[in-house]
Amino acid sequence: MRQLTFLSPGRLEWREVPDARIQAGDDALVRPVAATTCDLDQLVLRGQTPFSGPLALGHECVAEIVELGDALGNDLPIGQLVSVPWHVSCWSCERCKRGVPTSCLKTPHAMYGLPVGGEWGSMFSDLLRVPHAQGALVPLPAGVSPSDAVSVSDNLPAAWEVTVPHLADYPSAQVLILGGCGSIALYAVACAAAAGASRIDYLDSDPVRLELAQRLGAHTIEGPPPKKMDGEYLITVDASAHDPDALACALRSVAPEGRVSTIGIYFKDVTIPIFEMYVTGVRFHAGKSNARPVMPAVLDLLSAGRIQPSLITTEILPWEEMPQALSDPSMKPVFVREGGNA
Repeated sequence: MRQLTFLSPGRLEWREVPDARIQAGDDALVRPVAATTCDLDQLVLRGQTPFSGPLALGHECVAEIVELGDALGNDLPIGQLVSVPWHVSCWSCERCKRGVPTSCLKTPHAMYGLPVGGEWGSMFSDLLRVPHAQGALVPLPAGVSPSDAVSVSDNLPAAWEVTVPHLADYPSAQVLILGGCGSIALYAVACAAAAGASRIDYLDSDPVRLELAQRLGAHTIEGPPPKKMDGEYLITVDASAHDPDALACALRSVAPEGRVSTIGIYFKDVTIPIFEMYVTGVRFHAGKSNARPVMPAVLDLLSAGRIQPSLITTEILPWEEMPQALSDPSMKPVFVREGGNA
């Protein structure tokens, strides 16, 4: 079967690899019908991470079930369209049951599409083996298109986690989002608006992202992150990708005992204003998105039309164009296989 391989910035190609196959009774084989880049993939493609080629990419997709292990029942019928979480987890250990499956005790840190926690295949491929499929796969609701649901694998849950639960605790709070990473920052604007934020301030230096954020309901501010924003933000989000100034701004700008999240990946240690955080009182979270537990809630928002990922999708392209398109990618391209019902 074919699998997309990243060689170096600007160079990708299809390569033949051994066919994915059922290896255990609770495995499923799925055929990706729509796939897209995670914001981390975008950094890899630009050479801005420690990852170097050759490596397989791709951990956001909607797929069609094509084969099931003999231990799986009828809840996952052949032909069902499903959302596939980016992480590989057992769903039965203490951590999975506690809602942190990305730290699964049996498959720690395992993921599709990058060589982390083992080699688990790529969603930019003809077939994908999904271990422990009963716990992993989430059926796509009727009326939700694969191209709209493609980031339910990762980036949409990441945005949901840093906005919706906090707005449930602080209804109608003001939210500050410092952009830069790409799609997750914009998904966070959409999720915050859907969850009833009274005001969403979005800061970025990119005019295209600023225009999109405004369409999604944010008040936009153009420019680099200041030392501190004026405002009473109970919720702030560093979605800059890896800008220490944006992280520091998010930490300084939060209201007393408010919540700060960073969804960027800092590959090196950075300085944070810890004394100011102590004086203010800050609840700060940095970490991977535990996507699978919240995927049904994200799909509910999609089904109800309360978020519209199509506004953030930059283009929908044929599957075969993936190597060329990702040599110089747009922010959020979606690739659709022929007959994928995008």
